[in-house]
Amino acid sequence: MQRAALFRGGDAQMAAGDLGELLVPYMPTIRVPKSGDRVYKTECAFSYDSPDSEGGLYVCMNTFLGFGREHIERHYRKTGQCVYLHLKRHLIEKVPGASGGALPKRRNAKLFLDLETSSDLNSDDFEYEDEAKLIIFPDHYEISLPNIEELPALVTIACDALLSAKSPYRKQEPDSWEEELQASKHAKTLVQLDNGVRIPPSGWKCSKCDLRENLWLNLTDGSVLCGKWFFDGSGGNGHAMEHYKETGYPLAVKLGTITPDGADVYSFDEEEPVLDPHIAKHLAHFGIDMLQMQVTENGLRDNDIKPRVSEWEVIQEAGVKLKPMYGPGYTGMKNLGNSCYLNAVMQAIFSIPEFQRAYVGNLPRIFDYSPLDPTQDFNTQMAKLGHGLLSGQYSKPPMKSELIEQVMKEEHKPQHNGISPRMFKAFISKGHPEFSSNRQQDAQEFFLHLINLVERNPVGSENPSDVFRFLVEERTQCCQSRKVRYTERVDYIMQLPVAMEAATNKDELIAYELKRREAEAARRPLPELVRAKIPFSACLQAFSEPSNVEDFWSSALQAKSAGVKTSRFASFPEYLVVQIKKFTFGLDWIPKKLDVSIDMPDFLDISHLRARGLQPGEEELPDIAPPIVIPDDPKDRMTNHFVESLDIDESSVMQLAEMGFPLEACRKAVYYTGNLGAEVAFNWIIAHMEEPDFAEPLVIPAFGEVASSGTAALGAVGLDNQPPEEMVAIIISMGFQRNLAIQALKATNNNLERALEWIFSHPDPEEESDPALDTMDMENNANANILAETGSEGPRIKDGPGRYELFGFISHMGTSTMSGHYVCHLRKEGRWVIYNDLRVCASERPPKDLGYIYFYHRIPS
Repeated sequence: MQRAALFRGGDAQMAAGDLGELLVPYMPTIRVPKSGDRVYKTECAFSYDSPDSEGGLYVCMNTFLGFGREHIERHYRKTGQCVYLHLKRHLIEKVPGASGGALPKRRNAKLFLDLETSSDLNSDDFEYEDEAKLIIFPDHYEISLPNIEELPALVTIACDALLSAKSPYRKQEPDSWEEELQASKHAKTLVQLDNGVRIPPSGWKCSKCDLRENLWLNLTDGSVLCGKWFFDGSGGNGHAMEHYKETGYPLAVKLGTITPDGADVYSFDEEEPVLDPHIAKHLAHFGIDMLQMQVTENGLRDNDIKPRVSEWEVIQEAGVKLKPMYGPGYTGMKNLGNSCYLNAVMQAIFSIPEFQRAYVGNLPRIFDYSPLDPTQDFNTQMAKLGHGLLSGQYSKPPMKSELIEQVMKEEHKPQHNGISPRMFKAFISKGHPEFSSNRQQDAQEFFLHLINLVERNPVGSENPSDVFRFLVEERTQCCQSRKVRYTERVDYIMQLPVAMEAATNKDELIAYELKRREAEAARRPLPELVRAKIPFSACLQAFSEPSNVEDFWSSALQAKSAGVKTSRFASFPEYLVVQIKKFTFGLDWIPKKLDVSIDMPDFLDISHLRARGLQPGEEELPDIAPPIVIPDDPKDRMTNHFVESLDIDESSVMQLAEMGFPLEACRKAVYYTGNLGAEVAFNWIIAHMEEPDFAEPLVIPAFGEVASSGTAALGAVGLDNQPPEEMVAIIISMGFQRNLAIQALKATNNNLERALEWIFSHPDPEEESDPALDTMDMENNANANILAETGSEGPRIKDGPGRYELFGFISHMGTSTMSGHYVCHLRKEGRWVIYNDLRVCASERPPKDLGYIYFYHRIPS
């Protein structure tokens, strides 16, 4: 075909000089991408179509948004934009002998450099051919590219800039998940010394300073050396960098991060984290088998800790041939790098009919009324994800002929099955310090973060999150006066404690622990794991038992007293989400997980936990606030407060410092959380460790000064007397609503201890209408007590019987929420199905006893 414009209407050729005239009317709408513009050339804004799809991808030359064939007309009608760059990648089977033994070259090597390629592609039989065209609507005029001589200079520059634009998910923060790591230039040609070095599975230490943490294995000579405070926040003496300067050996992998999915690799020469496509081969050179490695907190392989009955094997149903599932509702999701927590939660969410109806059922209306930038609209991205999972469009079985070819050749043409939730994750994690990172996260916290976003972005007349919402009645009793107080709060998750003391195999556990210690001391293989077996009834009993209220102030006695609190269901939700509280803190305050087996029932009846309210003979505690001593001089009051606040709990500081955090950061964490203990201070550290002044010395603001946004002082009072967000978050994390936390802090001059006492003495505070509260961003307050709509009709609930049937559960593998892997099991069409990222298969042995979050549906009366 000649380099000219092709008219679909009549296959007519156009003279080269006419191209400029054809484009003249549209020149004002054609833009050249500038720094900061997001160019979506790999994914449709409304679907998971890409240049790999049959219809290719259309990129608007004005907004740089991408659209699949089904959605391009909508954008044209809504915006009137006429010029689009059409991108298409073709998969072509090579002709045997056509290239004389050499691999054929790609015809447009510059196009789509950041487009993912299938790892299943056999490069000996297939190759990619990339194609780009300019399309002019509404007549679908096509102009093939490149057409440098014929096209106006502006159009040529715009097309070239668009094709070479970086991914829109790349951010400046080096720890952000959107940062797409690039393959190191040294990976392919890396020379490894044949010096006989073999790396043991544990016991590593720096060969120059004996440090046992933040250790890096040089992939050239096998040296194990400590890192520096420059990559992942861990400390070190920089011996790995010194070794590179002495030898020039460029690549190192961090020990303890090696899993079957990859590892953390750093290039000293390129001065950034990189990908090593040949990491398995490079590690095998030193005797490390990636497929047998799992991340642990002490660097040991999980196979060393949990042989044969490892939860990794049981939960993923390893060793069992599982039948792949295809079609609507059986679509997998790509792991974007520690995003399995998101994949598991979203698979469970879109198995619920109410969410299916709200987003997929309303998809045409949501898409038609979406904003001009649909990539930044929550409901659009939820509808897109739901349709991707439920339509079956991205989960098609291979043809019979292809199956026969696979058997005969043991190779196959790659299938573009599953979806990559990159755009969805980029939007819902935006601005969140944890979910926008590349670190593993807690699926329970993400579930609540998602519910918060659903609450704030209503779709239709009903809110789908109402199916999870229920009321909790809390009964607090003064042990001395026997008087009681009843309060209610909104919740979305039933948190069940693990009753370890009720284990039915205590003798086996004791014997196993003795054998394990002996094996570790003698450096022998560890014995087969014995997992604690906990009856579900014991966990339910622990949930219903009264708990002590620390520092309880009795309004009946006008003094501190012993108090107990009991929780009951004031309403039962349509869908009951049960979290097993497996994660806790060890004696060293390192997050740990209780490796237990709980006989979770298929049918659950919690009707006996129905709240009963004030009972005959019970006397309510009087509504009296605890006394507050306020000095006459406001300046003295502030001074006294700062003097009191300077009393920092040094034991909590040292506990945090022993975990490896900077001493000054630990002091600030304890100070700004009101000396409430190391656990609360640890949460503060996690939320602030990315701030530039994280390790700076603690500075107490003088009277009249306003603390910085990152470290708002507990006693600092702004011009509008708005309580510090840090203190609000602390109270919310204890189970109270946001508006109640703000009222309590305002009433007690931002004194955290007195605010808690005020809350217990004010069960029904007056509603406060504060414009500042209406506009305050609640992005970082996704928790079990998301602010309920408490209008005249009260919070939205769907009460009913307390009898439920299990239909899904999310399991976690690993030692803490900061590492490991999540998998989801769902019951569909009468059988269990395992959703393990892209892999969707019929489950043969669903590990219902090892779950972390369980989903139950109410049984109709």
